[in-house]
Amino acid sequence: MSEQENTEDLPSLIAQRQSKLDHLKDEGKNPYPNDFRRSDVAADLHAAFDGLEKEEIESRSVSASVAGRVLLKRVMGKASFLTVQDYSGRIQIYVTRDALGEAAYAAFKTLDIGDIVGVQGTLMKTMKGELSIDAASVRLLTKSLRPLPEKHKGLTDTETRYRQRYVDLIVNEESQLVFRRRAEIIDGIRRFLIDRRFMEVETPMMQAIPGGATAQPFVTHYNALDQQMYLRVAPELNLKRLVVGGIEQVFEINRNFRNEGVSTKHSPEFTMLEFYWAYADYNDLMDLTENLFRVLADNVLGKLRFSYQGAEIDFGQPFARMTMRDSILAYCADITAAEVDDASSCRRLLSQAGVAIKEEWGLGRLHLELFETMVEDKLEQPTFIMQHPIEVSPLARRNDETPDLTDRFELFIAGKEIANGFSELNDPADQAERFRDQVAAKEAGDQEAMHYDADYITALEYGLPPTAGEGIGIDRLVMLLTDSASIRDVILFPHLRRREAD
Repeated sequence: MSEQENTEDLPSLIAQRQSKLDHLKDEGKNPYPNDFRRSDVAADLHAAFDGLEKEEIESRSVSASVAGRVLLKRVMGKASFLTVQDYSGRIQIYVTRDALGEAAYAAFKTLDIGDIVGVQGTLMKTMKGELSIDAASVRLLTKSLRPLPEKHKGLTDTETRYRQRYVDLIVNEESQLVFRRRAEIIDGIRRFLIDRRFMEVETPMMQAIPGGATAQPFVTHYNALDQQMYLRVAPELNLKRLVVGGIEQVFEINRNFRNEGVSTKHSPEFTMLEFYWAYADYNDLMDLTENLFRVLADNVLGKLRFSYQGAEIDFGQPFARMTMRDSILAYCADITAAEVDDASSCRRLLSQAGVAIKEEWGLGRLHLELFETMVEDKLEQPTFIMQHPIEVSPLARRNDETPDLTDRFELFIAGKEIANGFSELNDPADQAERFRDQVAAKEAGDQEAMHYDADYITALEYGLPPTAGEGIGIDRLVMLLTDSASIRDVILFPHLRRREAD
């Protein structure tokens, strides 16, 4: 018998499996029992016994009980082998007619790849030195009606991997590793902040006024209140309300929703860490972020230098820091300081680069467009880009020396924005004026501009202490630490366009 079925004739294979299921039921056997309890998992057995010699394992007569999905099956007369996969890994099962008995061995031979089984037996090593379980019993726990992809072809179609993530996780060990690392990264972030006395909170995902970021929101309707609501684009304003209330170090690992385009770097539904720190500024945030990223890389990868899509990324060196203006001059050798400081010249440079320019854009917005067009994708090593123009930073504190700029940074790694942080604007009059500017921009057609949030102004009037706040894109950070090319590779169930068959 082949190790794995050819799935080209899918209806016929499903029919064969359905026939086996019907036969079991006709014999009065339950193909979906729920009374098997395992005592072991594959990874623990390998960790404890892989290093022991064959004779030593056999002399100990170690009992084992595992459960999992059949991935490989080789029937060879009176002796056969299974490979069973549980959440921790895989282990081989040695099955003989003598150990199981004639009837149980015949039932074993009817198992299909993908079936879930429970196995009890004794640990052993094969002549090739592979840790295995010498099965005393093999019991069907769940009948699988659909065949898995062929072993050597795997599930390689990208869209199918996203649409049927459950199959992807079964057959692709790399996908399992990505999402295990994602869980480790999130757990590491949580521990890092809690150890530094940050308090974790939850804020509403539906908001009457979307705020905290310049983005187009998703709109919904709250029937009980009979009012339009928005899925949050960011938790920022609610978290800063909590700082006003005295929760001076606060964070949330949250889901955000922005009704914008989809790309390898963008998902309209994404996960963000946001944290706020009273009596700190954006320089403190940059120091903390460097420390956090080094801790995560060391814990998850065991090293500070690692490869991302063929590029060597180094977290061991101090992260570079430069202003947005200086980065344009540093990475665009043919642009002069005089051109960068002149709005007309910036417009000409952007037009030459094919950027559609709006008449109302001031020099600050033009600088942002120059940066995003000509610099961003060149920032391979970790780089903090600082002092964003106030025109594109409606919630950030003005720089004391240059009021047209803000005490804000964005962190770029491998050409992607990973984090955004700033010293918070806590002057209610200044914030109200910037909200009014955003409303004017929205009325002029900017769908991503913010609404005016009167209650947030009221909160600031009670007094927000000097505070720094930051958002870190969890999905992009996971991409970086798992060498994943697309954001969809690190989201378990990414949204896809509906197919006709659906």
